[in-house]
Amino acid sequence: MSGKVVVVTGSTKGIGRGLAREFIKRGHSVVVSGRTQAAVDEAVADVSKDAVNGAKALGVPCDVIDYAAVQKLWDKAVAAFGRVDIWINNAGMSNSRFPIGHLLQDEVEAVPRTNLVGTLNGSHVALKGMKAQSQINGISGDLYNFEGFGSNGSKQRGMSLYGCTKFAITYFTKCLIAETKGGAVRVGYLSPGIVITDLSVRDKTKVPPKQWAFTIMIYNILADRVETVTPWLVENVLANTKHGARIAWLTRGKSLWRFLKSRFVKPGDRFPELHLPKAA
Repeated sequence: MSGKVVVVTGSTKGIGRGLAREFIKRGHSVVVSGRTQAAVDEAVADVSKDAVNGAKALGVPCDVIDYAAVQKLWDKAVAAFGRVDIWINNAGMSNSRFPIGHLLQDEVEAVPRTNLVGTLNGSHVALKGMKAQSQINGISGDLYNFEGFGSNGSKQRGMSLYGCTKFAITYFTKCLIAETKGGAVRVGYLSPGIVITDLSVRDKTKVPPKQWAFTIMIYNILADRVETVTPWLVENVLANTKHGARIAWLTRGKSLWRFLKSRFVKPGDRFPELHLPKAA
């Protein structure tokens, strides 16, 4: 194959599906994963419409908190395509934006498992597999972990649970970069900024109304849609040759510029789907 082989965890929706679509549009085969077979099948059928130059999409159901399932994801990718060139740990989830003492036990357990344990599992499987394939046929690989709110230590009411997982992922990735320096695998960070997805739409039922109004204001200034961010991320992943690279869409400088600009040019209501329904 002339294209690369890319595995994206959590790629049946949102940013993950956007990444899969952009890779296959550029002639690179993708392995799509999600928790259910139905979701995987639907996503594969969708992104396959954009395939060029013989690129293919393979669907593999995978719950990233299950190490055996993540190993199976790697094994099926290699069985189908012979190798994995890029592995992206994208799978993640958010929690209701209430103080930690008000969250349900299910959320307190599920968010760290998916975001942090899932990234640990994916990183271990990918590093092990890429090291082995480099020894056999000299093929190296790239591993990317997703940052998010909290990665830089930022704090916001209701975001303590999600934020601590992203802070931990950034620390973990920094350690991986040091441990793998000079080896067969390039490790880096992906930082998409604020991206409006179906998860964002569902979030409006999990946030106190007054806080949600403030959130919409911030989104109108800083957020972008999947189809805006993912092409840029994919182009930069494909072009990257640096170990330890941070591929960041919404940089500090860009954020400051958007806030400054919003004082003179109002961003408007860019995401009407985020509004709470009006009371009858």
